[in-house]
Amino acid sequence: MGLEAKLQTDGFLTTTIDALVGWARKNSVWPMPMGISCCAIEMMSAVDPKYDMSRFGSEVFRFTPRQCDLMIVAGTVTYKMSHVVRKIYDQMPDPKWVIAMGACTSSGGMYRSYSVVQGIDQFLPVDVYTAGCPPRPENLLNALIQIQDKIGKSKARDYQNLDRRNLVISNN
Repeated sequence: MGLEAKLQTDGFLTTTIDALVGWARKNSVWPMPMGISCCAIEMMSAVDPKYDMSRFGSEVFRFTPRQCDLMIVAGTVTYKMSHVVRKIYDQMPDPKWVIAMGACTSSGGMYRSYSVVQGIDQFLPVDVYTAGCPPRPENLLNALIQIQDKIGKSKARDYQNLDRRNLVISNN
């Protein structure tokens, strides 16, 4: 039984504010793309007609952090770039989520040098890790679905006093 049939028979629909807010947030996630290296090509292809990220309500990549609630970090992050990534993350409004896309973003990948951050979870709270080098667009869509499930299960009051800015960047 669909929503239209239910409304025609009963004439009204009952729900909770948490369910309504969760549904609206879940189906309107706006990503902030941080395409730093080769994973960015796969991130761009997730929006093309073959994979069509717009089916999930995330077709509009915003390049201003004040309009985004999902940051997709795709590629190798150096310590010099990590300050920029963190600054952009701090400019995003709460609630916000982060996807670490690819092996280099998640663990430094094949780059074991002093200048490469060995995982962005050292300075950002990561919600979903996407595996691969580079990960396929299907992996990014799967990560987006996981983020949407996480958003859908949350309650509106969970985000009232949210402060995830307590992580610091260190160059050890």
